[in-house]
Amino acid sequence: MNILVVGGGGREHTIIRKLRENPEVNTIYALPGNGGIAQDATCVPISATAIDDIVKFASENAIDFAVVAPDDPLAMGCVDRLHAIGIPCFGPEAKAAQIEASKVFSKNLMKKYGIPTARYETFSDADAAIAYIRQGSFPIVIKADGLALGKGVLICEDEQAAVDGVRAIMLDKRFGDSGNHIVVEEFLEGPEVSVLAFTDGKVVKPMVSSMDHKRAGDHDTGLNTGGMGTIAPNPYYTPAVAERCMQEIFLPTIAAMNAEGRTFRGCLYFGLMITKDGPKVIEYNCRFGDPETQVVLPLLKSDLLTIMHACENGTLDQTEVAFSDGAACCVILASGGYPEKYEKGKEITLNDAESAANVQVFHSGTALKDGALVTNGGRVLGVTATADDLGSAIQDAYAAAKKIRFEGMFMRSDIGARAMQACNND
Repeated sequence: MNILVVGGGGREHTIIRKLRENPEVNTIYALPGNGGIAQDATCVPISATAIDDIVKFASENAIDFAVVAPDDPLAMGCVDRLHAIGIPCFGPEAKAAQIEASKVFSKNLMKKYGIPTARYETFSDADAAIAYIRQGSFPIVIKADGLALGKGVLICEDEQAAVDGVRAIMLDKRFGDSGNHIVVEEFLEGPEVSVLAFTDGKVVKPMVSSMDHKRAGDHDTGLNTGGMGTIAPNPYYTPAVAERCMQEIFLPTIAAMNAEGRTFRGCLYFGLMITKDGPKVIEYNCRFGDPETQVVLPLLKSDLLTIMHACENGTLDQTEVAFSDGAACCVILASGGYPEKYEKGKEITLNDAESAANVQVFHSGTALKDGALVTNGGRVLGVTATADDLGSAIQDAYAAAKKIRFEGMFMRSDIGARAMQACNND
């Protein structure tokens, strides 16, 4: 079986490693892949957003199944185009990917169908947004409507910061056209939980919960990033919370999308806040999260390709989705200066970071240059360890991460600390 995976980051590397466990898989093509993925798949230098080229490659290379992993090609209709030439895919079609591609759409969907979320208003005019903000309370949250690499959300502590945020997004176009419309919403308080879920448009089978660490610095300081590390499972996601989420959020979301004629098949990511009033949706993503995937899939005991086929074929109710009882921790190694300006092309020395059986190094922003592995992005590597308990997973992930070297490398030192504190308080 020939598999095509669209994308080239840590999420895609994790997916490819898991797909390789299926004995029926012969060749995996990664478009475009990266320096580390090249060890596990055949990398083809086609951009993840070059939809015409992706479709042409798929038609010419006897692809049996495609996995479209990033948000941009999903929103651009990559799955629709591959379906049109008869290639089954894992991932939603464009009309369903709108649940992430437009925050205005997703917020209006939640309001219409009574799915719990923060109070909000939407704006297409900066002056109107600023006038609304000046009547509100703080902190307040401002979100660019469209895709912004996980960075289009501003938490503003006071009126001036909020006004500046509106101007930066809508007038200065910090996130390009993604900021033509914005959502201004109330600030929710409580533990955050990420839950990725497999769905065939009828059945929802959640994966193990996780906790992301978005800020660049220790103790959640510094700028927002695409994610500096993750742990799984999330101790705040108790069985009681999970049941409420299934009944009040997960199943109603799938039903809402069906009612809107936007049946969602693939991985639906629920970004949740566990408030004093119960779980509420912060955001939806139309695909696997990054770096949540790097802790969730290593704990998956069932065969990933079988599950992906079931999501496409509508047979998820007959398909096992089982996870181990252990824990996982992923520590991101980033380039100096990230998430702002950083340099590329720094040679990476992995040493024996993957020598332990429970450790994997997933490549996010790497490339091969003259045979050497070099940095090629802000988030460079994700070092993941699995173990019987969270404390051991954290310890092993950091032990492996500290073996790796490249100029300017930095990491947070407290990935999982909040989760451990929650475990110890129970």
